[in-house]
Amino acid sequence: MLPHCSLLLLLCVVQLLSPSSALPFEQRGFWDFAMDSMDTGGIMAMMRDEEEGSAIEELPPPDIPMCPFGCHCQLRVVQCSDLGLTEVPKNIPPDTKFLDLQNNRITELKENDFKGLTNLYGLSLRNNLISKVHTRAFIPLKHMQKLYFSKNLLTTIPKNLPASLVEMRIHENRIKNVAAGAFSGLGSMNCIEMGANPIQNSGFEPGAFKGLKLNYLRISEAKLTGVPKDLPESLHELHLDHNQIQAVELEDLSRYKNLYRLGLGFNHIRNIENGSLSYLPRLRELHLDNNRLTRVPKGLPDMKYLQVVYLHSNNISQVSVNDFCPRGFGMKRTFYNGISLFGNPVNYWEVQPATFRCVSDRLAIQFGNYKK
Repeated sequence: MLPHCSLLLLLCVVQLLSPSSALPFEQRGFWDFAMDSMDTGGIMAMMRDEEEGSAIEELPPPDIPMCPFGCHCQLRVVQCSDLGLTEVPKNIPPDTKFLDLQNNRITELKENDFKGLTNLYGLSLRNNLISKVHTRAFIPLKHMQKLYFSKNLLTTIPKNLPASLVEMRIHENRIKNVAAGAFSGLGSMNCIEMGANPIQNSGFEPGAFKGLKLNYLRISEAKLTGVPKDLPESLHELHLDHNQIQAVELEDLSRYKNLYRLGLGFNHIRNIENGSLSYLPRLRELHLDNNRLTRVPKGLPDMKYLQVVYLHSNNISQVSVNDFCPRGFGMKRTFYNGISLFGNPVNYWEVQPATFRCVSDRLAIQFGNYKK
């Protein structure tokens, strides 16, 4: 038994000492296991597919709408107001209809700031620091109709404005001169608001408004001493309030036969020459409040469509029975629905009731007591 056990032990030792066919453990990667399961042809085919990009289908990038950083873009309206911007932002979507850049610190409009925005309808640049506009800045804006440029530092009207423009508001700038042809090519323009600019009568060169067919023009809070010459004949509303106009002369209003509303309040007007108002046969509303008139202007009874007259806060001390209404019946097409006379040194009890015979309602007369 003992010799047999010794022989078995000897065989075990010899087996341990002989060279082993097993290899040591080695960490293997993913591609090692993959290659174990593929033949050579399969591996080469996969490598070719990888190079050609067909092994794994590439997904298209997500359709993320373009929008300038910090702005809000929705329904083709891009709102970039109140962001402290110093220039027009990039990456504005090309289908933008309205771009709001108000209340920033933009100082200049460069040539390519609006490149590609051919669909833009309205642009607001209100309350910036813009003093310089490249002559080609607005060229891409082929369909823009509304431009809000108030409260900036402009000294002249920007050049090459879009021919499609209908409304422009450039009040509260530093414009002192409007050159001849400044609005040339703007046959669709309907409304211009350019009040609160330090412009005098001499600042309007002959032909400054040539070609315009405006309905609405406001040049209030300027430095005008008279009614400007050669304004568009098509005007329906003309607002010249808060100026330094001294008088209305005979020919001042002769061009404006289509006027419906005339604003001359808050001036220094002492006299309106007889016959001046006869050139305004369609006038419906006349503002002459806060001036220095000493009497009701002549010619009011002949204005068949006049409905509102503001004469308060003047120096009118007497109102005659025929100052407002025609003598005959049926001559006035529409009754007055507003006459203001308060703030004048005239006592209402001294005015004859027949003075207001063509007024629609007694409540339409604003008299009040005069307080010096």
